[in-house]
Amino acid sequence: MLIGIPKEIKTLENRVSMTPGAVESLVRQGNEVLVEAGAGVGSGLEDAEYVKAGAKMVSAAEAWGAEMVIKVKEPLPAEFQYLRKDLILFTYLHLAAAEDLTKALLESGTIAIAYETVESPDHTLPLLTPMSEVAGRMATQVGAHYLEKTQGGRGILLGGVPGVYPAEVLVIGGGVVGTNAARIAMGMGARVTILDLSHQRLQYLDDVFQGRITTMMSTEPNIRDMITKADLVVGAVLLPGAKAPNLITRDMLPLMKEGSVIVDVAVDQGGCVETIRATTHDDPVYVVDGVVHYGVANMPGAVPRTSTFALVNQTTPYAMRLAAKGVDALKDDPGLALGLNTYKGQLTCPAVGEALGIESVTPDDVL
Repeated sequence: MLIGIPKEIKTLENRVSMTPGAVESLVRQGNEVLVEAGAGVGSGLEDAEYVKAGAKMVSAAEAWGAEMVIKVKEPLPAEFQYLRKDLILFTYLHLAAAEDLTKALLESGTIAIAYETVESPDHTLPLLTPMSEVAGRMATQVGAHYLEKTQGGRGILLGGVPGVYPAEVLVIGGGVVGTNAARIAMGMGARVTILDLSHQRLQYLDDVFQGRITTMMSTEPNIRDMITKADLVVGAVLLPGAKAPNLITRDMLPLMKEGSVIVDVAVDQGGCVETIRATTHDDPVYVVDGVVHYGVANMPGAVPRTSTFALVNQTTPYAMRLAAKGVDALKDDPGLALGLNTYKGQLTCPAVGEALGIESVTPDDVL
């Protein structure tokens, strides 16, 4: 198969979808790999390394002209021109919060497979997990930074010092993002509370953290109560493929402390905070009612070396299966089939259809 690796064009997005090692594996499998010149530079991967691995360095248009294009982030409007009916696109999509992109994929007939909805046999999300781990860990260190007075925050050191109370960190959602955010916050000495809907998950977290964090059910009264105490709130809610629910509403913000910080990791799925909007690494924060909001939708792009290798470790086996069998690979793997979001003009992710009000079918219906 002819495989294209374009350079990411999202603002300050320095990840790349395939490392030279992954390219070498694809080439050994008998594929031809076209890598856009400079695609890996932001992750410290030079063109010469890709050439040595067997890739051909090309322009953006040539990379997009391949049978299968592997990316990191969703296509931006400038890239919609490359979408077409004979293209397999394998990348993060987050369509529930991207109506224009969804329509572009449907109108073009592109076969789009989203990393974030691929499932393992145990119903975990193997291609979302590595970036969730990065984003969760980053959420705490980013939040700690914006709590500094010079950054608009309350002027609080996350872990305090002897004789001074540490920061209160509230994590909404006890999944991969929330667990990693809590781990870093606890390690920095903060007082941490995690809210989740699953009592079983809260039991697990209590065991994992050996009772050193507080666990509570995620109910509106508990959220209202806890945000009044929190210095840093991390939004870590995930409904696979669907739009995140607004758990912190506009009317709740006046309850929060002046200079407190919200880091909403769910922003790429619409966010779990009503007042959040997507921001970029070059302009990451804004203030509403005295509360600092951080809404960067590609947080792991700030640590591209780590993120690229973590992502490619997980995506490469799936990419190799798709390269070997094309769409037929989806028929052999029900978990990979769940990644199918659009297929020849049809929306194949019901959660996206519900979020956007677009008629949808299931992957099984089209495969």
